[in-house]
Amino acid sequence: MENIRIAIIGIGNCASSLIQGIYYYKDKKPDDAIGLMHWEIGGYKPSTMEVVAAFDIDARKVGMDVNEAIYAPPNCTSIFCPDINPSGVKVEMGCLLDGVAPHMADYPEDHTFTVSKEPEKSKKEIVRILKETRTEILLNYLPVGSEKAVRFYAECALEAGCAFINCMPVFIVSDHEWAARFKEKGIPMVGDDIKAQIGATITHRTLANLFKERGVKLERTYQLNTGGNTDFLNMLNRNRLDSKKESKTEAVQSVLGERLDPDNIHIGPSDYVPWQKDNKLCFLRMEGKTFGDVPMNIELRLSVEDSPNSAGCVIDAIRCCKLALERGVGGQLTSISAYTMKHPPEQFTDDVAVEMVEEFIEGNRKR
Repeated sequence: MENIRIAIIGIGNCASSLIQGIYYYKDKKPDDAIGLMHWEIGGYKPSTMEVVAAFDIDARKVGMDVNEAIYAPPNCTSIFCPDINPSGVKVEMGCLLDGVAPHMADYPEDHTFTVSKEPEKSKKEIVRILKETRTEILLNYLPVGSEKAVRFYAECALEAGCAFINCMPVFIVSDHEWAARFKEKGIPMVGDDIKAQIGATITHRTLANLFKERGVKLERTYQLNTGGNTDFLNMLNRNRLDSKKESKTEAVQSVLGERLDPDNIHIGPSDYVPWQKDNKLCFLRMEGKTFGDVPMNIELRLSVEDSPNSAGCVIDAIRCCKLALERGVGGQLTSISAYTMKHPPEQFTDDVAVEMVEEFIEGNRKR
């Protein structure tokens, strides 16, 4: 069985965790493969994928072997698989567009991006690289708010004939016009905005669904998040946050029996705390009424390493996307998007999404 050939846009913390994971699970067996939702999907194990192309704009990464670039600043995620051998794949200069927020220039170099002086790649050049490397799936890890840049790379995927997995909240997969274009070409797509395995969104959704199923009326809720990686630093620019807030809020609203008034639900990134690095803290509160209109509330503090938490979902999205390529399924992959993304084309409760993914893996439903 040949490896799944992937290209990555943005060699940041999330890419670092994913690539480390590919090597980390190489010598594992199913019984000791902790942290995976599926050991095998369609015959593909975590190690049966290969990064064949990579794009970034940081001077400390462009030109480096991708397996070395994943440890370069400003990356600060956990190193759980050190000393990976060079892959022979060089990180190419990408296309900047709106990929870096202007306020990032006001912070120390080791916290933010150092834009390379290498010439930016045109769409024609990126498409050529994707075709020459026989890339099957293009994985997008651009920063929140990179609206123009994400659309640019989605066009590259279409032109190169690559499947597209959109891990951030610019709405491509959940946009009907984009979906129609991918479906017309028979190219699968998964998105938008990756969930964590056990993170703020999935926990909030689970508790919200619990309230509904147990007859408790949810009256108001908030979810406040802090972190110290470049993602949180980027999101200090509130003008880049509209799609992120919409994505996270809709993920919770969609599982409620009765949608909350916007004044009674607040979900979103809250602040950048440099010393937290890739650790993310979520402070969650839910207020409701039980039997006899008696009030109750839940307060929860969740601490997770952000990037490995997302890689556990991406590694399943990649393998399901490969199955779709093998089966000739184009357009939105509804089941795996609902399972792994905050803003999928169709929202389902997580228990239903799990069943749909299992059916898709077994080939019982072309979703």
